[in-house]
Amino acid sequence: MAMALLGSSCKSVKNIFANKTPHEKYADKLEDRHLDETPEGRQWLAVSKRALEDPQPIQLPYRQNGYFHADRAGALALEFNADFGERITFDLAKKTMNRFVIFADLFKQDEKTTRLLSADTSANQFSFEVNETGTYILRLQPQLFNSGDYSLSISVGPSLGFPVLGSKASVGSYWGDNRDAGKRSHEGIDIFAPKLTPAVAGADGVVTGVKEGGLGGKTVWLRIKDGNTFLYYAHLDKQLVQEGQSVKQGEVVGLVGNTGNAKHTPSHLHFGVYTSEGPVNPLPFVNRTIKTAPAVAVKNLSGSLKLLKAQKTAQGVLVKANTELLPLAVNAKGYLAELPDGNIIQTPFTAVKVLPQPIRQQAQKLASVATIK
Repeated sequence: MAMALLGSSCKSVKNIFANKTPHEKYADKLEDRHLDETPEGRQWLAVSKRALEDPQPIQLPYRQNGYFHADRAGALALEFNADFGERITFDLAKKTMNRFVIFADLFKQDEKTTRLLSADTSANQFSFEVNETGTYILRLQPQLFNSGDYSLSISVGPSLGFPVLGSKASVGSYWGDNRDAGKRSHEGIDIFAPKLTPAVAGADGVVTGVKEGGLGGKTVWLRIKDGNTFLYYAHLDKQLVQEGQSVKQGEVVGLVGNTGNAKHTPSHLHFGVYTSEGPVNPLPFVNRTIKTAPAVAVKNLSGSLKLLKAQKTAQGVLVKANTELLPLAVNAKGYLAELPDGNIIQTPFTAVKVLPQPIRQQAQKLASVATIK
């Protein structure tokens, strides 16, 4: 089953979940059954908050294989940066066939932490269109007394369709490049293609301008449906739409040319993206390269680890050699593991020794005591 949750802006997505999220509904069940008054229930609620206060920095694209232990309440938060215009896709899949459920919640990190979307492993894929460049946090947390393996991959792609048809179309000049001997910078990207190649709508929308003259020559402005983002097409040889016309993504709006101040250059489309605050870098919106992370090493995460030498956490806390760690996940850099005090450390594979025995023996007992449906 696939699930896509898209937000149009950080302000608008705040109210998508007027109804409670899967994570919140589960917390209510703990309270209804008075499990929030037990040590295990209190720990589950506490670690959900603590994870957001101590997220682990990662870079996109990203992939990890993880394991949650049934004998303890666990949660893991991953912090990453994303650019306006990107579509971030999360693939979260269980590797066990039991009732193992993981809650996934995405937050925007600003003056305060704001939830943007929620899902659980009844859905294995969800997406987010980034409407503000900044820092985001993905929190993963299983139900209490749940144990199992899972995989997570986070890929990065465009939120709009590419605005020029054909395999020969390619970006040859980028946002911020010098123009007029450094007097100004490029407020868009140039997509070079043979003359008369169709230029198409990057999204559903309404044409708000069809003009001729000035630096852009023959131009078209398109307002994206249900938003305040405008697409700008310049140096067209022909304009094939009219003001007020509604268009669908992929419909032709004009033909590539070299009008305006591009008359002495090869034919190309100057493509821009504008918001109420001015121009923004269009490349994240239309970059045809989908960035995915390679596969990671397969490791047994149900046991424990021992740190071979002293190492600092991401927060600069020194962890002594021979400290026993609880492995939570494996990524391209090594292990993400929990320290005895509950903090998380990222450590290379070569920096730890794998201990074969399970770190705790009561996991199966706890799992059989309480399964909250």
